[in-house]
Amino acid sequence: MTMLSARLSLALAKGRRERIPDTRCVVLVALLRKRAAAHVQGDMALEALLREQIRWALPIERP
Repeated sequence: MTMLSARLSLALAKGRRERIPDTRCVVLVALLRKRAAAHVQGDMALEALLREQIRWALPIERP
């Protein structure tokens, strides 16, 4: 295995690791940023999908 192959293999392995977000807030911030980027690009379908995910990520307060 060449050095380039080893580096590529390590980079792919790092990208596949399961990342567990700290809080729902972290998830919400990431979704809002992605939605803003989709809006700037004009990708209406992706923006709609992200809006649904944002609704799910919003905290719910019950009286």
